[in-house]
Amino acid sequence: MIAVLTGFPDNVLAVVYEGRVTRQDYRNALRPAVDAMVQRNRKVRVYCAIGPQFAGMEAGAVWEDLRLGIGHWSRWERIAIVTDLGWVRHAAGAFRLVMPGALRIFRFGEATEARRWVTAAFGQ
Repeated sequence: MIAVLTGFPDNVLAVVYEGRVTRQDYRNALRPAVDAMVQRNRKVRVYCAIGPQFAGMEAGAVWEDLRLGIGHWSRWERIAIVTDLGWVRHAAGAFRLVMPGALRIFRFGEATEARRWVTAAFGQ
């Protein structure tokens, strides 16, 4: 499941991933939120919390993630990933090298710092 969170600035898409993420989660929740965000903002920031109950992604969800990321490639400005799952932290770290924007990985105990970083003026 992907849930869109509220209470973030207009240029920050905040989401939480729980359980098993499906292609339908991308099509019904994430894609509409991203599409609306890129229509309102030249650059987009993402706050993504991935909790301990996250059980991975279906192959179709991985494909949708790739399509979504590449489709808006030049729009990603900052991405904060908040998780304590080691395998997710390692996978996200590998993508850091190819991401067009800044990507930082935080532990759940650092969620406030992650929120501060993703919403801060660039250069901070």
